[in-house]
Amino acid sequence: MIEINKYDKIIVANWKLNGSFAFIKDYFKTLNSTTINSNVCGIICPPSSYLQNCYLNMDKSLFLGSQDCSNYKNGAYTGDISSAMLKDNDCKFCIVGHSERRQLFSQKNIDIMEKSNNLIQEGIKPIICIGETLEEKKNGNTEEILKEQVINSIPDNSSNCDIIIAYEPIWAIGTGLTPSIDEINKIHYFLKTGIEKYQNFKILYGGSVKSNNSSEIMNLDYVDGVLVGGSSLDPVEFSKILNA
Repeated sequence: MIEINKYDKIIVANWKLNGSFAFIKDYFKTLNSTTINSNVCGIICPPSSYLQNCYLNMDKSLFLGSQDCSNYKNGAYTGDISSAMLKDNDCKFCIVGHSERRQLFSQKNIDIMEKSNNLIQEGIKPIICIGETLEEKKNGNTEEILKEQVINSIPDNSSNCDIIIAYEPIWAIGTGLTPSIDEINKIHYFLKTGIEKYQNFKILYGGSVKSNNSSEIMNLDYVDGVLVGGSSLDPVEFSKILNA
């Protein structure tokens, strides 16, 4: 498995339901011309149908990740992709529990825990997403919601060497809205120190991350990197974030 604790920053590109063979060719032609600092772990998460194509085009300084995986290891589960299949496709990381999967596809904390267990068994690092809605934030329930998601999504036998946590306030994803810098740092401090048994995990911030705010966010004491959505589709923009 990748030794994530040797990296100062982890920067993840989540392409979501975007991409094509032509897009990939042009994307990596631009991205591979960028030198990535050795203390940065850069991860590209394309749609599953393009995993191998991305792997063949990626520079050695980048790692391949998946956007999701199955709860199941094998069997009659049409359309699913197992953690073992991701390993065969050279995936080193996998996003699980993204708010779009939780909200649109009704995935629960127990699902995220099962997926994470399967991934760890295959030597793949889960990137477990957590986050609160605008209503939960307004009601002052952010820390309570995040603590419940952490405790019930992370496998009991895992450690901060196995798991990456990505905090994505649901109300900030794709909206152009972001918490204040002080809010981001405060929440990341809580996640790193305030939940028994889960201290000092790598914590990424996600939600409307762009090149013009990524440096300020990643310079915060308790932020270990960023999970980038729409901005990761532009290789020039993503290159700037990788070198922020």
